[in-house]
Amino acid sequence: MSYTLYPTRKQRLQRSYLAVPGSNPSMIDRALKSAADYVFLDCEDAVAPPEKEQARKNIIQALNDLDWKGAGKSVSVRINGLDTHYMYRDVVDIVEQAGSKLDTILIPKVGVPADVYTVECIVSQIEVAKGLPHQIGTEALIETPLGMANVEAIASASSRLESMHFGVADYSAFNKARTVVIGGLNPDYPGDQWHFPLSRMTVACRAFGLRPIDGPFGGIDDPEGYKAAARRGAALGMEGKWAIHPSQIELANEIYSPTAKEVERAERILVALKEAEAQGKGAASLDGKMIDAASEKMARNLLSTAEQIKKAEAAHAAQKK
Repeated sequence: MSYTLYPTRKQRLQRSYLAVPGSNPSMIDRALKSAADYVFLDCEDAVAPPEKEQARKNIIQALNDLDWKGAGKSVSVRINGLDTHYMYRDVVDIVEQAGSKLDTILIPKVGVPADVYTVECIVSQIEVAKGLPHQIGTEALIETPLGMANVEAIASASSRLESMHFGVADYSAFNKARTVVIGGLNPDYPGDQWHFPLSRMTVACRAFGLRPIDGPFGGIDDPEGYKAAARRGAALGMEGKWAIHPSQIELANEIYSPTAKEVERAERILVALKEAEAQGKGAASLDGKMIDAASEKMARNLLSTAEQIKKAEAAHAAQKK
């Protein structure tokens, strides 16, 4: 193990990341009652230019009026891009008027570490000026060739960044990739055409203590395709996936939740290793397989996630009553 370690900057449950256009208040209300772990209220791509200002107002009202924490949810806002004249007003208005209710800000099309720094500079000043009770985190949406080329630099830069998301739609467009459905597989490609960017971003996140989150899947009428994409992301170490339609929330929660069998085995791993330690052994055998310190770490990670899910589900159940 290297002497240089980067612990997880912020642990949050993020199996399902529900996208909600800020221009649609009724959808925001429904998002609160959904089973999503995390909701992001969108100022960017899901909102037409004439609706930007009203969407911003809707988001401020929703942050202040709705009890997101009571519903067991984290809440984020996707601001407009740094290359637009909407971005600064998104940050200033939303953080000044509703920053105390905001967990994170999702920054689109991050290309270099300075993009994150720019947003955080504004946020930091507002937090001090307004005396906000907590530090608002940031999330980087990696959806351009420039962002992927600089993904390690972005992840390692000093910032309040908590997670990175793979924005497959814009990534495809910028790379001029031939796709069949957003986030789906092109049958002409011999394998998974998204494996490289997903893997590279995940490694960057894990190296520097961030949460890696997979982006959208456009086939709303294809639940099996969505689950297949989610399984591929989970196999690489992603912590969750976007839901661009409410029907995808349960699919993401299912794939990114440990099963009862996995929880039971994780508990047995800890017991077996404790018994081995008492006998002066650094490894043990369980169900015919060797387990060691790495097994213990994986087991504890799984049990931590299971505990987070238990709390979130309890809050969601109480909110529905």
